[in-house]
Amino acid sequence: MGGMTDGTLVLPLDAATDLATVGGKGLSLAKLARAGFPVPTGFHVTTHAYRRFASARDEVSAAIRDELSTLDGPVAVRSSATAEDLPGFSFAGQYDSFLDVVGADAVLEAVERCWASLWNDRATAYRDRTGISSAAMAVVVQRLVPAESAGVLFTANPLTGDRDELVINAARGLGEALVSGEVTPDTYVVAHGQVVRTVPDPVLTEAEIVELARLGERVAELHGMPMDVEWARHDGEFWLVQARPITGLDERADDSHRGDYLWTSTNVGEAIPSVMTPATWSLVRELAMPEVAGHPLTGNIGGRFYLNLSVPLSLASALGLGGLALKRSERVFGQIGSEVEIPRVPMSRGTAVRAAAAMVAWMVRQALTYRRRLGGLLAENPKRCKELHRRIGATDDPRALAGLWRSDVAELLTGTCRTLEAGARQASPDGVAAVLRRWVGDADAAALMTGLHDEAEGALVSLGPVLGLARLRRGEVDREDYLWAWGHRCPDEFEVSAPRPAEDPEWLDRQLAGLGDPEALLRRQAGARDAAWRGLRARRPLGARLIRLRLDRLAEAARVRERARSEFVRGFWVFRVFAVRAGELTGLGDDVFFLSFPEIVAVLDGDRAAVAKIAGRRAAHLRYRALPPYPTLIRGRFDPNALDRAEEPGDGAITGFPGVAGVVEGSARVVSTVEEAESLLPGEILVAVSTNIGWTPLFPRAAAVVTDIGAPLSHAVIVARELGIPAVVGCGTATARLATGDRIRVDGLRGTVSVLG
Repeated sequence: MGGMTDGTLVLPLDAATDLATVGGKGLSLAKLARAGFPVPTGFHVTTHAYRRFASARDEVSAAIRDELSTLDGPVAVRSSATAEDLPGFSFAGQYDSFLDVVGADAVLEAVERCWASLWNDRATAYRDRTGISSAAMAVVVQRLVPAESAGVLFTANPLTGDRDELVINAARGLGEALVSGEVTPDTYVVAHGQVVRTVPDPVLTEAEIVELARLGERVAELHGMPMDVEWARHDGEFWLVQARPITGLDERADDSHRGDYLWTSTNVGEAIPSVMTPATWSLVRELAMPEVAGHPLTGNIGGRFYLNLSVPLSLASALGLGGLALKRSERVFGQIGSEVEIPRVPMSRGTAVRAAAAMVAWMVRQALTYRRRLGGLLAENPKRCKELHRRIGATDDPRALAGLWRSDVAELLTGTCRTLEAGARQASPDGVAAVLRRWVGDADAAALMTGLHDEAEGALVSLGPVLGLARLRRGEVDREDYLWAWGHRCPDEFEVSAPRPAEDPEWLDRQLAGLGDPEALLRRQAGARDAAWRGLRARRPLGARLIRLRLDRLAEAARVRERARSEFVRGFWVFRVFAVRAGELTGLGDDVFFLSFPEIVAVLDGDRAAVAKIAGRRAAHLRYRALPPYPTLIRGRFDPNALDRAEEPGDGAITGFPGVAGVVEGSARVVSTVEEAESLLPGEILVAVSTNIGWTPLFPRAAAVVTDIGAPLSHAVIVARELGIPAVVGCGTATARLATGDRIRVDGLRGTVSVLG
């Protein structure tokens, strides 16, 4: 056989060759074989054979048959394109490969099908998206390993970017079902040669896990970069059947690795309930509060948004205000629990004073800007956003769209949305509820705390979608006006990859079909509130006037805060429209959401380097979304993979935070999405992980509301209180411990949920 460039049709698997001759997969396997790694024997069908097949079919076929005679039994036939398994472009899953191929005729057919896959729709589209103008196809033919187990080894953690961890996926059998996503594999994590996490009834023993991890470390060392290695095990021996660089590996992808902090998702998990795409996280990160003395106040943990409680509580403790800060924090985020230790950030008093001063100064600047600009922003933002929708949709050139981001859309993010977001933090919890409970008892106190929505004083935006539906049903507003007013509000309204209700032509009809009578609930609650005021005035006339002033201030602050929130979300709809248009103009489609917005703009400008990160980020995002809900409180380093197999819930009482007083018995309806919740029947008790404004149209049907995540200021509490629906929030595991059809009792005053049998 000749050298690399003399037109040789087949080469031994361990030949000294190049990318242009044997493709990315073949080149990697040749490198492993020459280095003495356990690679199944086989040969390369070179790109020369691919190019000559049409004119010299018999010659190419004869060369493959001759080389195949040296292999016994079934073989694997794998595509190996020249633009495949490279550091910038993995092309994973774009081309065809075939296992358990028997006989020369079948092998020749499989080789031809590998060649043909170079031109399938998905591979052609991928090359177009990545800017690759040409490619050729080689094929690897290897002895098939009759594996008892197989899987994939990542020599760096693809979910966190941690180079000190190896992650092994393993399944029984040949492994094809694992790679194609048909089975859920075992997942093992190895750090510094030690197995830090395994699973019950594992596919591999701990000794086998360590052996495979060492093999992976050697592969990474040989290639000089983190690698994604496919392996098989037969008769006590590991074999390597593929190795490619891990693309899209992000450093410090998980903020729980940054230190020993206590993180919470209460309230923020309600606002951003799903795993964020990189596009969404880039927006959230731009708006997040700055770090304090090098410590983050917000973080991305396993793709979900968390707040760092350790930093503000540490600052307060250093200044002698720890108890007050903890009490105030619990009003917003709920009680942490005596069993939870809050790690403190070590800092001197001087450092704490300077850090606290900087934090307060930043918040004051934000508040002053908010108060100065609020009126104008609330009046101007709907019109401005509608015009941006029009201009984005009318832009047909990628570079022009990038220019529109720089000239207009970016300011919507860094100027308008930043100011509106500050407004969402202006209203603070007030102790008036405790005073009312002492004066008039629990029932009347709950009634007096309602009235945030008042037709005379102003609407509460959280109730806007459901009350707007009632007006639409009566013909007081048309469909187009309703959709512009409320079509941007939805359960996952901060996630820019999530379609908005206004984009679904059938959404309005579904909502109208299941709408109850929200206005009747408001009238009933208004009657209870008026009766409670009469009783309070009769007993405490002066106290009633003072309390009324405090409640009016709180109600007005809540109404303004929610208007600001709604316009903030309207801005996120613009960012979604921009990303969708960018996907259309660049050929990326929905893959665009796996880029940050600065990366999207760069691609529009012609720099497609970030496109290589999409495949890895998409895989990590899908993996995160497949996991059970994360804990509300997380301390220190967190491994999302540890949630693969959820523990069975206990049999104890279900407790949470008292949301809205009242006792209701009824049938539970346990749901995980708002689409599932559309099956809620009138009088059933809604049980969900969390709710937000996208769930509001369902509330008039519910007898009570129970959530896993939440606190006294959660959306579920605010809306349920206005409608007079008992609520218990922040139960932790209610959705796991209850099932649809369970007969339960909800006590909103005591914060308990009991199963009646």
